[in-house]
Amino acid sequence: MPKGSEELTLARKEEIVNACASLYETMSFKEITLKEIGRATSFTRTSIYNYFQTKEEIFLALLQREYELWNGRLKQLQNDHEKMTRLEFADALAHSLEERKNLLKIMSMNHYDMEENSRLERLVEFKTAYGQSLAEVRNCLDQFFPDMTDASKQDFLFSFFPFMFGIYPYTVVTEKQREAMIRAKVNYVYMTIYEITFAEVKKLLGCV
Repeated sequence: MPKGSEELTLARKEEIVNACASLYETMSFKEITLKEIGRATSFTRTSIYNYFQTKEEIFLALLQREYELWNGRLKQLQNDHEKMTRLEFADALAHSLEERKNLLKIMSMNHYDMEENSRLERLVEFKTAYGQSLAEVRNCLDQFFPDMTDASKQDFLFSFFPFMFGIYPYTVVTEKQREAMIRAKVNYVYMTIYEITFAEVKKLLGCV
């Protein structure tokens, strides 16, 4: 049992977010309720309101954690490599997102609802993690490609981050969606998270 109210608060927030993440593996955003999340924790459902006021706040906290984990990966990339070629960086960045499937999944679904139905202080906490992701990708560009202009680096960020919102729905499809594409005679080439990200980063860096 954690000691002290602050430590207990952090531990219970983490337990709630973990419960949400576990449910999200087999249930949709719409199906998951505060009641369902409460059942997956060690304390009463009403206690959740001491930490999160809405389901959207919990998902926003989960998304924030995903960004923070990705930020750590980007920092590690900078620490492990003094220099990288454009192809090497594209490969590493693609692999870093391949590891963060939940980040991409949550980004692609109900993002506006999560932000709109969260308190300002929760939104600020999330935006801080998101802003750090922008900064870490920019730091990578600064470190590995000093020949790039500031305008080119900004163009990369403004293109890559919106692109991330579409990665999950373009790479993860249900059998129903796949069957619909076949019946609609849409000749679509399915790619993995790594493949589609690697291709885009190469393009943005001028490798192709």
